[in-house]
Amino acid sequence: MSLPERSLDDAADVHRGGEPHAGGLASRLNWLRAGVLGANDGIVSTAGLVVGVAAATTNEQAILTAGVAGLAAGAVSMALGEYVSVSAQRDTERAALSKERWELAAMPDAELTELAGLLEARGLSAETARVAAEELTARDPLAAHARVELGIDPTELANPWAAAFASAVAFTLGALVPLLVIVAVPDAVRVPGTFVAVLVALAATGSISAWLGRARRVRAVARVVLGGALAMAVTYVVGQLFDTVV
Repeated sequence: MSLPERSLDDAADVHRGGEPHAGGLASRLNWLRAGVLGANDGIVSTAGLVVGVAAATTNEQAILTAGVAGLAAGAVSMALGEYVSVSAQRDTERAALSKERWELAAMPDAELTELAGLLEARGLSAETARVAAEELTARDPLAAHARVELGIDPTELANPWAAAFASAVAFTLGALVPLLVIVAVPDAVRVPGTFVAVLVALAATGSISAWLGRARRVRAVARVVLGGALAMAVTYVVGQLFDTVV
């Protein structure tokens, strides 16, 4: 009895509760979802900042300076946060792989039995699970245990630099929406125009996020739009309370 070439990947997908062949797609969707959330953060935080300043002054240079400073600080903060987070994830993955590599060298029979047990727990018969474990081990024992036991693809460990770059770019693109609108529209409609543009942008990011997560679109859109509106309203009120010349 022999297994198909995709047995290793299929077993790993079953272990993660997904569909066969879905591992790469899930990874790409996770990155895209992170990008959408980063853009959403850029929209809300920058909009709140520039609206708050616009409520306190009509000085366009002051508004622009505050917006650009907020964009730069936010993008750097997002990048650093993502880099630290993903670096910790990668270190954890490497440590788990190192331990698994040692166990495979020190106790190969026990590891084979463990792999067979994991496959059996996923619905295979004891006989089939044993054969599958033997064939997967013959191909690449570390990859087999990494994917089935740990849920890790040893060839695709988390990349902190890529995560940091993607996060910074997504935040910047999101932040540009309120920043460009508030300096482009006339003074008389500066704040309401920014409100409208930001809410439209948030509705778009909420819709995309719902599609990626297969969630209810109306609820997801309402959540981000109401949250963004509240953030801008609060900062606008604060700006009005401290209505001074900047």
